[in-house]
Amino acid sequence: MDNKVIIFDTTLRDGEQALNASLSVHEKLQIAQAIERLGVDIMEVGFPVSSPGDFESVQQIAKTVKNSRVCALARAVEADIKACADALKPAEAFRIHTFISTSDVHVQQKLRKEFSDIEAMAVHAVKYARRFTDDVEFSCEDAGRTPIDNLCRMVEQAIKAGATTVNIPDTVGYTVPTEFGGIITQLFNRVPNIDQAVISVHCHNDLGLAVANSIAAVQAGVRQIECTVNGIGERAGNCSLEEVAMILKTRESLLGLHTGIQHQEIARTSKLVSHLCNMPVQLNKAIVGGNAFSHSSGIHQDGMLKASNTYEIMTPESVGISKTKLNLTSRSGRHVIKHRMASLGYQDSDYDLEQLYSDFLALADKKGQVFDDDLEALLFNIQQQEMQDFYHIDYLTVQSGSGEFATASIKLASGEEQQIKSATGNGPVDALYRAIKQAVDIEFEVSDYKISNKGAGEDGLGQADIVVTWQGRNFHGFGLATDVIEASGQALIHTLNSIHRAETISALKKEAGAKQSPSSSTHKPQGV
Repeated sequence: MDNKVIIFDTTLRDGEQALNASLSVHEKLQIAQAIERLGVDIMEVGFPVSSPGDFESVQQIAKTVKNSRVCALARAVEADIKACADALKPAEAFRIHTFISTSDVHVQQKLRKEFSDIEAMAVHAVKYARRFTDDVEFSCEDAGRTPIDNLCRMVEQAIKAGATTVNIPDTVGYTVPTEFGGIITQLFNRVPNIDQAVISVHCHNDLGLAVANSIAAVQAGVRQIECTVNGIGERAGNCSLEEVAMILKTRESLLGLHTGIQHQEIARTSKLVSHLCNMPVQLNKAIVGGNAFSHSSGIHQDGMLKASNTYEIMTPESVGISKTKLNLTSRSGRHVIKHRMASLGYQDSDYDLEQLYSDFLALADKKGQVFDDDLEALLFNIQQQEMQDFYHIDYLTVQSGSGEFATASIKLASGEEQQIKSATGNGPVDALYRAIKQAVDIEFEVSDYKISNKGAGEDGLGQADIVVTWQGRNFHGFGLATDVIEASGQALIHTLNSIHRAETISALKKEAGAKQSPSSSTHKPQGV
């Protein structure tokens, strides 16, 4: 049996379903390119039938990604499968992943069918998907709670129909490692044609066992793990990519297994996903948490000073976290910035050095010393600014004091027009947002708002993250500045530009009288 474990990343499909606000096509493409650099074998990038936006993002990623195989999800329905094939067509090679529920509770209560009907639908779906590609994956949704006889029967029939990968999901995170490993062992012992397909697992983390169950499964013979960056996903999330990758690397002598993951890219990819998805990583998160390589105990610190392996089973450098510290000030040259970005894992093509250096100098003049987190925050901000914007704040001023209403005045560019507005509020941000609301022709509500420090020290860059609700849809925006009021204004403008783009696309489609594509359904199934 092959000792390589295939890493199947579903950050942009299962992970994206759990976000408060959908990612833009541009943001999904950024994440897809980072995941490609990370070295995943397969990336599942969307559910094309669920919305026109999902269809477009899958299509754009299929055009761009070359070193990982791109996959899309479909229910066991011809329209879903055809939408996948159409969206993935630009890729040189692609995978269609189709699924149907197999547990009694799903078959009887959700689908309200007989198991024989479900089996027939699965077989038909796999055969139909094979018309478009020779790489077809089939999933038995809620396999962890499926009677073993039915599960064996379904796996055998799916392989017979042409599935090249069969996935065994613990959809609701119900099983424990010995139980889940036992299910896999029984499948290998009882399904006669199981050697004709790769067996995969997709574990959820409702009981905190997604990674443990996935490792138990590979020990039982599974050779594909489905996971997400930072473990994001439905409910309590999915199996964490960085955790299984580092378990297989760190314990390779015990497990005898390896992956194709470029481990030095883990930290950078984690930061990007956390930033764009507006999902902070908890400090005690394994591998990528802020405390993962921190030592507070005096005994631990003493041991670390004598030998790092006393309390570290892997080095921070092994996942792309550098211990090297350079003092970056306004006297630092371009070559220092370029060297620092390279040590952080960025290639020359990932950024415009002149733009980054210009923003770095402006920040260094404000706060003196600039740190790694500041540089990465500046890069994220530049990437956001590169998108064509309709709204732009030309000028803002805010006045506030203890026990008084705050007052904000803005000059806002709306295309070629300019609006000058003033408003009062309960605080400086409230006043600013009221002024912006007067200047734009959009009815919206701010449903979430938070401020965080993205640099080191009290004078670090402040990042504002907000979620704005417009016509029942959520839009995430962020702003970055040393002044948190300015950052808050940028964050709102970010969301308003996203809303304006959505309005423009909708109006163009209506004007053209275009017929809805097969991917125009607004229903977004959850999948496996």
